[in-house]
Amino acid sequence: MNEIALLEWVRGTGFQIATVVLVAGVIIRIFEILMLGRKKNLAEAKGSEFSSGMRTIVSRSVPESDSFKRSAFTIVAGYIFHIGLFVTIFLFAPHILLISELTGLGWPALPTPIVDAVAVLSIIALLAILVHRFNNKILRYLTTPGDLFIWFVTIAPLITGYIAFHRIGMSGPMLLAVHILSVELLMVVLPFSKLTHVFTIFMARWYNGAISGYRGVQS
Repeated sequence: MNEIALLEWVRGTGFQIATVVLVAGVIIRIFEILMLGRKKNLAEAKGSEFSSGMRTIVSRSVPESDSFKRSAFTIVAGYIFHIGLFVTIFLFAPHILLISELTGLGWPALPTPIVDAVAVLSIIALLAILVHRFNNKILRYLTTPGDLFIWFVTIAPLITGYIAFHRIGMSGPMLLAVHILSVELLMVVLPFSKLTHVFTIFMARWYNGAISGYRGVQS
C-alpha cells in the first residue's frame, strides 16, 4: 500500500470504523452506568437535586485552595493540557472544516499561529506531567502500563499533528496519514479506558451534587 492509498484508507474506511467504535462504545458505557440504577430515597427531600447538581458541576471545575496548595503543579499542567487540547481540536481551521463537512456545523477559527503555540504548550504540559509522575515515588508506584499507554495515545495526535502541519521528516500524505491514524487510535481506545471521563465527568459531578442537594448538604 503506497502513501496515497494509506491516506485514502485512514480518511475513509479507517475513520468510519473508529467512529463506529467510539459512538457504540460511549453509548454502551453510559448505558452501563445508567443500568446501575439508584435506590429510591425514602427520606424527605431537603433541597433541590437539579440546582445542587448544576452547582456542583461548576464548583468541581474550580480547584479548592487547599487542593491547589497540595497539587499546584498537577492542577496547572492539567488545565493547560485540557484547555490546549480543546483549542487544538475545536478552534483549528482544518478541524472546524472537517466537523462542518460531517455535521454541517461551523464556527470561527483562531489564527493558526495561536493554535500552533497552544498545541506546543499542551505537549509540554503532558511531558511535564509524565516526568512529574516518575519523579514522585508514590505516583510512580501507582503508575501502570495501562496508564502509560493512555498517556501515549493522548499525546500522539498532538505530536503527529504538529509534525504534519510543519511537514517534518516525511512526505505530506504520509504525515497526514500517521496523524489521522493516531487520532483514530485515540477514538477506539477512549470508550474502554479512563478517557471515558470525557463523556461521563459532568454526569458524575451532577449526580454527586444531586444527592447532596436532596439531603440538604452543601456539595
